Amino acid sequence: MSANKRSFQAEVSKLLNIVAHSLYSEREVFLRELISNAADACDKLRYLALTDEKLVSGDNEFKVKIATNKKAKTLLISDNGIGMNEADLDDNLGTIARSGTGAFVENLSGDEKQDVGLIGQFGVGFYSAFMVAEKVEVLTKKAGEKQAWLWSSDGLGEYTIEKAEKAERGSQVTLHLKKDASEYLEDLRLRTVVKSYSDHIALPILLEGEKGEEEAINEASALWTRAKKDIKKEQYSEFYKQVSSSYDEPWMTTHWKAEGRFEYSALLFTPSNRPFDLFHPDRKNRVKLYVKRVFITDDCEGLIPDYLRFVKGIIDCEDLPLNVSRELLQKNQMLTAIGSAVSKRIINELKKKSEKQPEEYIKFWENFGPVLKEGLYGVPNDNKPALLELSRFRSTKREGFISLKDYVSGMKEGQDTIYYITGENLEAIKNSPHLEGFAAKDIEVLLMSDPIDDFWIPSMFEGYDEKKFASITRGSADLDTIDEKDEKDDPAKKTKPSKKDSDISLLIASIKLTLGETVKDVKESSRLTDSACCLVADEGDMDMNLERILRQHQQVQDAAPRVLEINPMHPLIKGLAKKAKKDKPGQEIEDAALLLFDQARILDGEPVSDVKAFAQRLSKVMEAGLV
Repeated sequence: MSANKRSFQAEVSKLLNIVAHSLYSEREVFLRELISNAADACDKLRYLALTDEKLVSGDNEFKVKIATNKKAKTLLISDNGIGMNEADLDDNLGTIARSGTGAFVENLSGDEKQDVGLIGQFGVGFYSAFMVAEKVEVLTKKAGEKQAWLWSSDGLGEYTIEKAEKAERGSQVTLHLKKDASEYLEDLRLRTVVKSYSDHIALPILLEGEKGEEEAINEASALWTRAKKDIKKEQYSEFYKQVSSSYDEPWMTTHWKAEGRFEYSALLFTPSNRPFDLFHPDRKNRVKLYVKRVFITDDCEGLIPDYLRFVKGIIDCEDLPLNVSRELLQKNQMLTAIGSAVSKRIINELKKKSEKQPEEYIKFWENFGPVLKEGLYGVPNDNKPALLELSRFRSTKREGFISLKDYVSGMKEGQDTIYYITGENLEAIKNSPHLEGFAAKDIEVLLMSDPIDDFWIPSMFEGYDEKKFASITRGSADLDTIDEKDEKDDPAKKTKPSKKDSDISLLIASIKLTLGETVKDVKESSRLTDSACCLVADEGDMDMNLERILRQHQQVQDAAPRVLEINPMHPLIKGLAKKAKKDKPGQEIEDAALLLFDQARILDGEPVSDVKAFAQRLSKVMEAGLV
């Protein structure tokens, strides 16, 4: 039967082009990726064979084998794992099916060294073979099936799949090496690479000699079962890279064995870099569940909470039955208890880091803080108080990040509230007029720009250290009970006129009449010092930034009317108030009211209600100023 020629998915073609032309200095990692894939194939079959022994058909000694043919200049990596059929080859080698990879490929920069280093994060490490091979062939036979298949490609955009002959199950990957990759035909080089990258693989990796003899060249014992004192930092690092398919170093390594009511081992890593698909809606945790060193699943809901989904590694339980189904895992009380204990352990380790290495912890927070804060929202959990202690924030009075403990220690006399403001980005928040009154009274405000902030804070009814949270974009923010700045620090304060010197009640009535139902109310502002006006949410209404987020996701259709606050001490408002008293309200006051409203919307990052009308009114005001 002739070969069936097919085209790679577009994302794969782009990926292969980068790989083929890469100058990546550590291209020996291709061997790690292929060995890792082979080990995974064996793990999958070992799990399936627990309920169907026929799949292993007497060959239950799983292994990975490496062989070379110097005359043909080929390198072979084979396994006796699950194998693949035609559909599997199409799905696994012709497309990139893992969620988030499309976005990854769209953002490839063209910096080959950097881009190739990201490949493993998306489960496509197989393609690293093209760093050293001008052609790759995969001869494979799926366990339990009779037909074998041959996949072949030169990595230039197309591949072929055809029927083939193979006696045993499993896969054999044949690399036709490039001229500059002949070093991978040498036994010593292969031994060195395997020892460096794959020594921890819990299967024997056999190197076939020239006479057909086979020798295990790795230790072949599960790293997580060894004592910590016997494991080198480099071994932890390589194991992390293998289980996570990443190229960075682990930021934190957590390795322990629990004994007591139930027994399990855990070897978990926190990455140094943020995974590309961390916020993809379909992203799952990257923690693999083993039972008695047998791989069970890497998709166990509840094993690790979503707010710790950046954690990668292994949990190996001694007490679960080997033939446990994935459905039963979701309801298993032992697994729930293990998950709870693991979460507490990770959080405790993060707390130690934050106390002993605060600068290093800030690096972690910049990468994973928005994810960790997800644990503060939604379903109640015992870790909320600890997560609050771990949280870090920007503020109006200090550089860098601060904790809530830092904030409370710096609160003003008479202040019993933790004030915050949320927005789309830090720069926009810093320019918000809502901050003016708080700055005038030297009150610190937390600046929050992560979308999750608009969700977790309203659900934090208990507050922190008996202090409630309050958004400064709400009308209920009361500054009158808090001491003013010392006049020595603000000489202008001595001569600043009182609000009592300015009566704007008639102007307020005129603005209300003009804006009507566009606003919920018009009031004097106690929060503004420099700006003429701003919009605030009334008590009980949705916070403005939260509403903006929900509108963007079509959860809310129309913006709710807001309260327009005007600054009675602003020269513009004073002038308009005098005019409203002197003359009957007319077109000029109406235009001013509409301009003030649009100005307030612009300051909040919202579009004006009627662009053409806004431009005409602005032109009219500018013309009047030239007369």
